Parts: sequence; structure tokens; C-alpha cells
Amino acid sequence: MAFNGHVGSAKQRRHCQFTSCPLCAITADALVIVTEWVQFRALDLGRLKAVMAQPVVVDLRNVYRPEEMAAAGFVYEGVGRGKV
Repeated sequence: MAFNGHVGSAKQRRHCQFTSCPLCAITADALVIVTEWVQFRALDLGRLKAVMAQPVVVDLRNVYRPEEMAAAGFVYEGVGRGKV
């Protein structure tokens, strides 16, 4: 499952199922953030944690602060940062 605010070509759409966020995280074992889009900077962390199977976030853009994610109950890993 993927979220893309700007779905690309028909070829790209054929291989992915796109949805809205946080619906893309329902029963997910992990959420990987690979963009700095506004949609990911203001996630409702409580709602996100409630729908995920495991509260794990891998943040490849360092959008969130490790302390904020730990306080919200997430296992968090950012690029160049240790696990929280």
C-alpha cells in the first residue's frame, strides 16, 4: 500500500494501490517516510499508532524529532539518528 499525493504514470499506478494517509498504515508493521510533503509533517500520531499493527516509524527525511515519537509511543529511526 502506498500514499502518493501526485500519482504518476499509468505504469506506476498499475503496480501500487494508492490511498489516503493514515489509511495507508492500517495494520502496517512499519511506516516509512520517504518524502517531506506537508501531509507527513502533521500526522495525527495518536490515530496513526491506533491503526498500526506495530508502532514503528522509519523516517528517511528526519521529519519528526525522536523525542516526540518516543513520547507518542513509537519505535522511531531517522537517518543518522539512533533508535528511540
